[in-house]
Amino acid sequence: MADVVLTNVNKKFGTFTAVEDLNLDIGQGEFISLLGPSGCGKTTTLRMLAGLEFPTSGEIRIGERVVNDLPPGDRDIAMVFQSYALYPHMSVGQNIAYPLKKRRVPKPERAELVAKTAEMLQLTPLLHRKPKELSGGQQQRVALGRALVRDPKVFLLDEPLSNLDAKLRGYMRAELIELHQRLGRTMVYVTHDQLEAMTMSDRIAVMEGGKLQQFAQPQEVYRAPANRFVASFIGTPGMNIVDGALREESGQWVFDAPGFSVNAGDLGSDARPGPAAMGIRPEGLTIGSGPIQGTIQLVEQTGHENITVVRLDDDLRMTGRTAPDQIWRMGEPVQFSIDAHQAHFFAEGPNGKRLNRGVPKTGASPANRTPSKEATS
Repeated sequence: MADVVLTNVNKKFGTFTAVEDLNLDIGQGEFISLLGPSGCGKTTTLRMLAGLEFPTSGEIRIGERVVNDLPPGDRDIAMVFQSYALYPHMSVGQNIAYPLKKRRVPKPERAELVAKTAEMLQLTPLLHRKPKELSGGQQQRVALGRALVRDPKVFLLDEPLSNLDAKLRGYMRAELIELHQRLGRTMVYVTHDQLEAMTMSDRIAVMEGGKLQQFAQPQEVYRAPANRFVASFIGTPGMNIVDGALREESGQWVFDAPGFSVNAGDLGSDARPGPAAMGIRPEGLTIGSGPIQGTIQLVEQTGHENITVVRLDDDLRMTGRTAPDQIWRMGEPVQFSIDAHQAHFFAEGPNGKRLNRGVPKTGASPANRTPSKEATS
C-alpha cells in the first residue's frame, strides 16, 4: 500500500481549467472519496492519478515516486470503471486473469491468484460464465476482481456503482467497505452520490468548479461544512439556506431574514455587518410550534418520518423532518421554530465561508425571535 500526494496540481484543456491548484494528502490504507456534481473535476483528478491524463502543472506522488510522466502500467495502480469494461468474449475467469496474462505471469501462479480472488468475491461458481450471463452486481464484482488480482498499491474507482439499482448499490457498498478493511489498500473513489461518500469514506474531498472545497471526515463535512456550497451539497434532504443580513447587538450577532430573526452568537473575526446566509438542516426545525409563521406546501411520507416543506413567502421555503403521524394538509397554516444552536452562518456569495466557530451543538433549545419581539427586547 502507498500514500498518494497531490501538490498544487492543475489541469487545463485549452483555456478551460478542469482542476485548479489541488492539494490532497491521502494516507496509506485510507478510503478517500472525491465527491461533487458533474463537471467539478473529480474524474479528471482520478484520470491524472491513473496516468490517463497528465497534469498541466504540479506534482503527483504515489508512495516514494513522482508519477507525473509515468504511463498507467508503471504506476502500480488498478482502476475500476463505471462501465465495468469487461471483455464480452472472455469468461469470468479469463477476464480476471487478463492483467496477469499481460504481465506474463506463469499459468500455474495465474490460476492460483484467480482462484483466490474469485473466492474472496464469491465468484467461484461463475468462473466459466460470460459477462452477458451475469447480473449487474456480479459484473461489478468481476471488474473488482480484475483489479484485485494484481494486488496493486492503490485502487482507483470511478463511480463503479452508478449503474446498479438502489438495493444492489447498498449491498455493494457493504461489500466494498468489507473489502477495504480486509485488504488495507489505499482506495480513491469518485462519486456524485453523497450517501456513498458518507457511508464508505475515511475522508471526503468535496470539489466544485475544479477546486477543492473541503477535505475532512464525513461527520465534519456534515456538521461543520467549510462553506455554503458544501453545506448545500451534503445532506438529504439538503440544508435550508436562507439569505439575509447580519447585525451586531450587545456584542453578539443577530441574523435577520424575511419573517424572523435568529441569535447567531459569537461568529468570530471574519463576520461583518451586511448580507450573509444562514443554513439549518431539516432536523434543526421544529414544525408545529414556535414563533415563525408559514404554510404547508408539501408532506412526503417516507414511512419512518415525514419530510415537510413549509412556505414562508413566494421565494422562501424550508424543509423539516416530522414524525410519521404528523401530517398536515397542503395550504394549512403552521408555526415552527429554528434551533439557533444548530444553525450555520455563511459570508455572502455562493461559496461564502462558514463563520461559526467549532461544531454546532445538537439537541439544544430553540432561540428564535420574531421581528416584533426583536424590536421590544
